[in-house]
Amino acid sequence: MEHKEVYIVLSDTGSLLTRVIKMVTGAPYNHVSISFDASLHTLYSFGRKQPHNPFWGGFVKESFYEGTFKRFKNTRCLVLKLDVELETYAQLKANVGVFVENMDDYHYNFVGLVGAAFNRRIARENGYYCSEFVAEVMEQANLVFWETPAYLVHPYDFTKVEAFEVVYEGLLAEFSKA
Repeated sequence: MEHKEVYIVLSDTGSLLTRVIKMVTGAPYNHVSISFDASLHTLYSFGRKQPHNPFWGGFVKESFYEGTFKRFKNTRCLVLKLDVELETYAQLKANVGVFVENMDDYHYNFVGLVGAAFNRRIARENGYYCSEFVAEVMEQANLVFWETPAYLVHPYDFTKVEAFEVVYEGLLAEFSKA
């Protein structure tokens, strides 16, 4: 059976907001994205729509070379790889594709993020935060790694899944050189 690879990227920009999140969670990474190409040219997540405004968020296409990651040059990252069957890969891409096609309809669920810190769900229509989004699109493709619902999955929880292989850890700017 044919397989494809999916990439999960955990990151820490070192911004004020991420330092606050880090103080609450104690985890070294506080953002997660999903990508379908080994070069990680395009990543998908919920985060800042503008690099200088942490409070205007929503569904975003991210790149290591522009936007928020370009602004925060000392961003650290952990790149994980998951080998999946072709059918699962296609379903994951389709799930993310729904967000891409309707990206203006989605917003960042800041209130839900606070709720998740206290293991409580605070749902908002079309609102997500990064780990909820990645966990949910994976669950919709029958990739269920946690006993908790997607809205309680935290970025660092992805590091605890044995199915993921560590590809790289270090400065994001050095990834392409690794």
